[in-house]
Amino acid sequence: MADSALWVAALTSGTAVLASWVTSLGNVRTARTQARVAADVEHRGRVREARRAACLELLERAHTLGELYRAVLDAHFRHGDGDRFLARVQELRGAVREAYDPLMHAVRALALEGPAGTAAAARAVQAAATEVSRSLWHVSLGEAGARDRFGAARQAYLTCLEQFTETARAALEAS
Repeated sequence: MADSALWVAALTSGTAVLASWVTSLGNVRTARTQARVAADVEHRGRVREARRAACLELLERAHTLGELYRAVLDAHFRHGDGDRFLARVQELRGAVREAYDPLMHAVRALALEGPAGTAAAARAVQAAATEVSRSLWHVSLGEAGARDRFGAARQAYLTCLEQFTETARAALEAS
């Protein structure tokens, strides 16, 4: 009987050691999986936040340009088509040039951070801003019909900005 008790004790302890090892192995695998999932969630959060910051930066820069474009319309309303208007347009062109560089930087940052659709929409905003600036130059020269072309280019810019906002919103919701 002592012999069989010894075998039972050895078998029981062996089973306990094996069960402990299997449990330990399962716990290690679970911990690794949880760590990978946590790292993935953290990474996605950082990517989403970087994209959101890049989108907000572009919107801020685009808004600054939009305000300058509006100032051109206000200047025409206040001064008509005379020399005071053209002088004010020259001042505003300088401010537009200064505001354009940060917009380009924001577009490039978004091209780096954002998904392809958002980057394409950002480049469309930049292209529209370029066209508005070009038309503003023609306004500053006092060319006939330039103010109407400026108004049309400004409207296209605002449309591109709206499209960018929608594209960015959809991309951020998807991430």
